Amino acid sequence: MADLHELSAVELLDLYQRKAASPVEATRDVLRHIARWEPLLHATYALDAEAALIQAEASQARWIRGEPLGALDGVPATIKENIATQGVPVPLGTAATELVPAAQDAPPAARLREAGAVILGKTTMPDYGMLSSGLSSFHPLTRNPWDRTKNPGGSSAGAGAAAAAGYGPLHIGTDIGGSVRLPAAWCGIFALKPSLGRIPIYPPYAGRVAGPMTRTVADAALMMGVLSRPDARDTMSLPWQEIAWQQLHREAKGLRIGLQLDAGWGLPVEPETRAAVEAAAKRFEEAGAIVEPVAPFMTRAMIDGMDAFWRCRSWLDISALPQERRAKVLPFILEWARGGADLSGEQVFRGYSQMGAMREAAVAACAPFDVVISPTSPVVAYAAEWPSPTNDPARPLEHIGFTLPFNMSEQPSASINCGFTAAGLPIGLQITGHRHDDLGVLQVAQLWERIRPAQRAWPAAPV
Repeated sequence: MADLHELSAVELLDLYQRKAASPVEATRDVLRHIARWEPLLHATYALDAEAALIQAEASQARWIRGEPLGALDGVPATIKENIATQGVPVPLGTAATELVPAAQDAPPAARLREAGAVILGKTTMPDYGMLSSGLSSFHPLTRNPWDRTKNPGGSSAGAGAAAAAGYGPLHIGTDIGGSVRLPAAWCGIFALKPSLGRIPIYPPYAGRVAGPMTRTVADAALMMGVLSRPDARDTMSLPWQEIAWQQLHREAKGLRIGLQLDAGWGLPVEPETRAAVEAAAKRFEEAGAIVEPVAPFMTRAMIDGMDAFWRCRSWLDISALPQERRAKVLPFILEWARGGADLSGEQVFRGYSQMGAMREAAVAACAPFDVVISPTSPVVAYAAEWPSPTNDPARPLEHIGFTLPFNMSEQPSASINCGFTAAGLPIGLQITGHRHDDLGVLQVAQLWERIRPAQRAWPAAPV
């Protein structure tokens, strides 16, 4: 049998049920594995082995009694640091934050705890979550386990690296422009950005979601059954629905798939990435799906408008800081946000209105299809020390042309590995569905999991 840290949540729960392994054994094995990797990856924040083992012992006692607390009882999990957990400060990835212990669990953390998950600790992120990078002014530099000279992506940087490296099976991140899907693509894992409001979150705002980050689609579906439970603190959440999250089987025959290979703006798709996505489309076709091209639907005006709005929003927050704290913000973020300092009200309003333009364009482009597939990112993992693939604060968003529109359109969108470059770096396939059809996206993702070529072994921990 594989080491416990290599097993999925589904496999661990089966072992617990059969009394072939225990939550304490699994948690100890995961913690030993993390100790081997963490000095090289720096994926965690507030890792608490003692608290994790206490939780595991309580879970083990419940399993002995035959009374598991919930669907995740005893399964090791991590939580992105911007999702509050009671008693732990929330630095938001930046040294500019005053460290005050959180008063209570945010909704995703509360749901994991209620379901009995063993919370190992938190995972890293860049300053304010405004980078697709593991670079932070607060956390040590987070690296990609496939190639430690490369970036894991962000802003759910630590979660992506942790999932790929085997820090237990369950991880949760947040996404407002690609922040679970980009690390998933660059770390070779699976991640779902659900429909806006499907997973309650606090604080809520336009485009922001929490989503599962796992090695398998089945584990993400297992998490969705827990994380989607209602929480009144999210005033933008969807009405709760009884969704059969475990009914993942779907046949390819007759499935209508749109294939988008051009985002309409931003960095060009690298040849190896394009080839991998085209090969995925061909496999879907060979399995019986109908694949048709999707024309670009994003425009330069949309992204420039959104960039202006986000710069202004960030500058309002950063400029309100005392000078000594403002000076601690990552210079790249500070320079980028300063571009919003002199924008007029009209410019900011017109920028904000581009969210609506993106929503309409994305929904219309996807309407003829069951799902649309595309590259998750036009590029693969880049230098670990860089804040973005362009390394240019004047052009910080050029890599999110495929991910951003589906935050604004509120559609469910996932990333799953579809191949590797000649250098061995993972390539992400994005699968996007209609608004609120989160289960449909999971079903097509698991279909791809079944028909894709054999995957490479996960990165091995140093001896």
